[in-house]
Amino acid sequence: MNTSSKRRALIVGGGIAGMSTAITLRKIGMAVDLIDLDPQWRVYGAGISITGPTLRAFGALGILDEVRREGFTGDGIQVCDAQGAPSHVVPTPIVADDDVPGSGGIMRPVLHRILSEKTLASGAQVRLGLTVDRLDSDVDGITACLSDGTSGRYDLAVGADGVFSKVRHLLFPEAPGPVYTGQCVWRVTVPRPPEVERRMFFLGGPLKVGLTPVSRDEMYMFVLETGPKRPPMPDDQLPGELQRLLAGYGGVLRNVREGLNPSSHVVLRPLEGFLLPRPWERGRAILIGDAAHPTTPHLASGAGMAVEDALVLGEELARNGSVEAAFEGFMNRRYERCRLVVENSLEIGRREQSRAPMHEQAELVERSLRILAEPI
Repeated sequence: MNTSSKRRALIVGGGIAGMSTAITLRKIGMAVDLIDLDPQWRVYGAGISITGPTLRAFGALGILDEVRREGFTGDGIQVCDAQGAPSHVVPTPIVADDDVPGSGGIMRPVLHRILSEKTLASGAQVRLGLTVDRLDSDVDGITACLSDGTSGRYDLAVGADGVFSKVRHLLFPEAPGPVYTGQCVWRVTVPRPPEVERRMFFLGGPLKVGLTPVSRDEMYMFVLETGPKRPPMPDDQLPGELQRLLAGYGGVLRNVREGLNPSSHVVLRPLEGFLLPRPWERGRAILIGDAAHPTTPHLASGAGMAVEDALVLGEELARNGSVEAAFEGFMNRRYERCRLVVENSLEIGRREQSRAPMHEQAELVERSLRILAEPI
């Protein structure tokens, strides 16, 4: 029985998790207000890698066709050494739906556009330049006081406002925050040569390097650097420093390195992550996505976990008569799966930092992807 009609939800955060939740809750008949702090509703970063389970979640959300058309999908991850010599292909398990590829990639701004257009088309009310200052739950609902001085009454509120979540602070002021993992990630989008037919990992060198096709003509490169947290660098210095880090790498990476120039848009970020202990809910408010389980990119599953959170929350709200029961069902289905992603991603990072053999790094990736291919 669909018990969600006439319910009203506030979603704080207009990223992947928030937009996916808005789309999902509108599908089950809920009224949705989505707010985001950025008045321009922008997105930052380069490309993202996508696993088969994430593509399956995109299918359930209704955006898989657009992702396949505007991004890249394929199967397998080619593992190479630092000189580009191929070692083996890590299989990307096919999920139950045979029409879903095993992996892929897309530019983050392209995914944001696809999701934002679908969010607006769903009928969700989007308000920008806003966050929430206070959340007060009672037996009948929740009152949200917003940063513009207005307030609203809702049946539930969803904190989807990212790794530095204000909603998390409001609900759990003593909760731990994200912790630097010992690695920084460099990202840059570059032309895609014909020989890059699938995702690629380059292992065995001083750095872990990856290539992910994101369209017919483009790919993005990530470079994981172990060491102290780097201080911010001027943008015009980033391409030269990335070239220095890639010295000695061969094959296609040599060509990528030589193609970097002062106009290359290089992004440098520290890797931070943690898992919020249960519960993720308090009263009529709940945390999802990076607000509850920010992870490193080692399993390429951050976006997928956010979309899955939205889908499962919608399913539980549709089948349960009370918000509290829906939240309990959500936590029972999501906590262990999200814990696996966070903990295994951090462990892969530790193996990289200790220079573990290539097969030990790849084995945990392969095992984790097999588990994630199982139904959510």
